[in-house]
Amino acid sequence: MKIHEYQAKQVLATFGVMAPRGRVAGTVQEAVAAARAIGGSTWVVKAQIHAGGRGKGGGVKLCKDLKAVEAAAEQILGMQLVTHQTGPHGQRVEKVLVEEGMAIAKELYLSMLVDRNSKSVVVLASTEGGMEIEEVAAKTPEKILREIVDPTVGLLPFQAQRLAFGLAIDRIDPKLVNPAASLIAGLYEAFRAKDCSLAEINPLVLTGDGRVVALDAKVTFDDNALFRHKDVVELRDRSEEDPLDSEATDAGLNYIKLEGSIGCMVNGAGLAMGTMDIVQAAGGSPANFLDVGGTANAEGVEQAFRIITKDPHVRCILINIFGGIVRCDVVAEGVVTAFRKVGLAVPVVVRLEGTNKEKAHEIIDGSGLGARLVMADGLRDAARKAVSAAAGKG
Repeated sequence: MKIHEYQAKQVLATFGVMAPRGRVAGTVQEAVAAARAIGGSTWVVKAQIHAGGRGKGGGVKLCKDLKAVEAAAEQILGMQLVTHQTGPHGQRVEKVLVEEGMAIAKELYLSMLVDRNSKSVVVLASTEGGMEIEEVAAKTPEKILREIVDPTVGLLPFQAQRLAFGLAIDRIDPKLVNPAASLIAGLYEAFRAKDCSLAEINPLVLTGDGRVVALDAKVTFDDNALFRHKDVVELRDRSEEDPLDSEATDAGLNYIKLEGSIGCMVNGAGLAMGTMDIVQAAGGSPANFLDVGGTANAEGVEQAFRIITKDPHVRCILINIFGGIVRCDVVAEGVVTAFRKVGLAVPVVVRLEGTNKEKAHEIIDGSGLGARLVMADGLRDAARKAVSAAAGKG
């Protein structure tokens, strides 16, 4: 789950991570009032969407008087902001963050994420703040510092200190080494306590008046741990999500909309990815990734049908279920029932493998739904039949 920058800064502030003084605004008038309340003579107006690259897309403006704040808010609020992370359609800006301007002495990069290879948390830091870490890795990989954190022990003080010295903070202002190490420790504690999948500060800035500040912040959370964090769930902004993604989440389904014409309904993320690959290899294009989980019952299949068919580009649905935890005949009965309840207008190709596979074939073949619901013999056959049905060749 993603949250906005201003929300990320609020979360991190409870763990001692300092950010510029700022206020969120939903109207031009609120933006100007926010700048007045913050005080000073320089402000930054920043679009709040779940995507990076906002500055390059015109979503971040430096303002040196209140008239400029007003003009920036007028320009940004309501705009369809297009960045490298939003796709060509962009994202509508509903809120802006108005923050105090800062005298920046140095920009740094800091992030934390789960490293599945080492089964640990990895801290990444770089002196190249403000740049995308992928670009730094490609051009100057030697400028990326890595610190592996054993999750059973946590980030140790010497590791935070080593990162601070590795960023050469002592050469800029020796007095900022300890505050920087404390901020790194605070970010790790936030990452651990809130079950984050990513916590990124880019840039982390050293200011002319002797502060270490998170000028920008990005935090994402592990969806599987949200049941432990009701306060985090309350930060969810559904307006930023695809309606189908949101509906699927509420139904307990893992769904990602794609651009193809073959809807995929599969149990298991790995099998779902393999199914999409084989559809592509057969000349088709998947319309979605959808994992119904290990217990593909009639209710789950019905919900999945309803979500998939809300995509107007879907011309055929391919069901690929491995009957291990659940029997194939139970799945087949659920598919026939859900097919009739939803009143599907697109053909469905079913591939079932596992326990009671033969009974499942009998149920599908005897459903009376004819060519609208057909059984496949193996995944390759299923992919070919789905591609043919999506092309209208039946």
